Amino acid sequence: MFNDIGPLELVTLIVLAVLVFGPDKLPKVIQDVTRTIRKIREFSESAKQDIRQELGPEFKDFEFEDLNPKTFIRKQLDTDDLGLKEIRNGFDLKKEMAEVADAVHGRDSGPSPASGGTASGSSGGRVDMTKKPESTARDDRPPFDADAT
Repeated sequence: MFNDIGPLELVTLIVLAVLVFGPDKLPKVIQDVTRTIRKIREFSESAKQDIRQELGPEFKDFEFEDLNPKTFIRKQLDTDDLGLKEIRNGFDLKKEMAEVADAVHGRDSGPSPASGGTASGSSGGRVDMTKKPESTARDDRPPFDADAT
C-alpha cells in the first residue's frame, strides 16, 4: 500500500503526526485509523464475494485485478491460442535492422527471406539506393509550370 514512501518521508509523517495530535492522543488516533482500514478491507472483500456468488459458477476464477486493462491484455496475449509466442520468437529485430542498414548504406547483406533468396538487383525487388540518378544535360531544363508560381 505504501510502496512509494521512502524512509525520510515516513519519518517526516511520524514527526508531523506527533506535532499535530500530540504524544497523548497519537496511540488512539493510530488505533482508529487501523480499525477504519480493517473495516474497509472487510467491506471490499465481502462485496467481492457477493459479486462472485451473483455471477455464478462459470466465473469462479474471476479476479478483479483482471479488470485492469494492462493485466487483461497481458493475460489475453499470454495464451498461446493466437500463436503470438511463435511470431515473437521468430522475429529477430537486430537482423531486420541490420538488413535495413545494409540496404541504406548499399552493402550486400546476402540473401534475405523477404527478397526470395535472390541477389540484390532489380529482379529481386530491391531498390539500389547507391545508384546516382542520371544527371540532366546542361541544355535540358526541368519542366516549368507557369501556373504553379
